[in-house]
Amino acid sequence: MTTKDLLLQEIDQVPEHILEEVLDFVRSLKAKPQPEIDPKVWQAYLDSEREREEVYRRLANS
Repeated sequence: MTTKDLLLQEIDQVPEHILEEVLDFVRSLKAKPQPEIDPKVWQAYLDSEREREEVYRRLANS
């Protein structure tokens, strides 16, 4: 499941009266300037995340 799929799944569970605040938050994130990330550093992070996916899942579910 992609991050977008997970976000949509979570949004489906948010009460209607809170959705406006969620929308404002997402828009504020888009407005922030994003720092440049060295592609080598990003790839190392992604590799680490894949290697430890099961550990992260267990921690999240505990």
